[in-house]
Amino acid sequence: METVSLPPRGIILAATPLGNIGDASPRLVHALEHADVVAAEDTRRTRNLANSLGVEIRGRIVSNFDHNEDKRVAELIDVARNSSVLVVTDAGMPLVSDPGHSLVAAAHDAQIPVTCLPGPSAVTTALALSGLGVGRFIFDGFAPRKPGARKAWLESLRNESRAVCFFESPHRIATTLAEAAEILGDRQAAVCRELTKTYEEVKRGTLAELAVWVEEGVRGEITVVIDGGHETPEPEDVLDLVQQRVDDGMRPKDAVKEVAKAAGLKAGELYDAFIAARSS
Repeated sequence: METVSLPPRGIILAATPLGNIGDASPRLVHALEHADVVAAEDTRRTRNLANSLGVEIRGRIVSNFDHNEDKRVAELIDVARNSSVLVVTDAGMPLVSDPGHSLVAAAHDAQIPVTCLPGPSAVTTALALSGLGVGRFIFDGFAPRKPGARKAWLESLRNESRAVCFFESPHRIATTLAEAAEILGDRQAAVCRELTKTYEEVKRGTLAELAVWVEEGVRGEITVVIDGGHETPEPEDVLDLVQQRVDDGMRPKDAVKEVAKAAGLKAGELYDAFIAARSS
């Protein structure tokens, strides 16, 4: 098998283990040892990773995290013109909800080579473990923290036919899943926590079932995958279904509520459309 040596110059992105040290690739080990500069999200964690791998970081190691990345870009770009700069984060692939974007964008603008050493990613790992239809998916990073922004984000997923993958904290996961169940209905989903680690766990079920499950408390790093939905019809498209239930003796409001839930519509909007149609 051919061993690819480290590029003599440019930016090198490298994925690091999510938790299991055995997932470190030989290319990552080689890069940690031979890069001229290692730009790390957390220098202590990167040194600990190198020690666990039995690697001596020979180059200069500098911090490169969310709050200093923009200031660090010019320095690293200058180095990368003639030397190798290895970019690593605490776990997983740089740029995927982790530092690296500003540096890579600047490198492309400056026509400095950028390459990547593939490896672990919580996103692709969770998608594979979910057992859902993930042939087409979107990744939305961390779910919004503020209630209004989070609900607006979930509303935007009503008509999303692709699976959605996102990160969430243990402190907010119960609220997020409960709101998702309310807005998105009975879609299937998977909560994946502590991926590749000793206590890895994948729980599947409907959003409502998972919302109840996490109320007991979950710990660790969490990745959620929600199955894609079907295109939501317009209220006018399902008025006949409401009328059929009313004709069978159901109260209009109950008929609207039942049809709206099944169709992924807001009950209020469907009720208004039903009353307007009856009075026209």
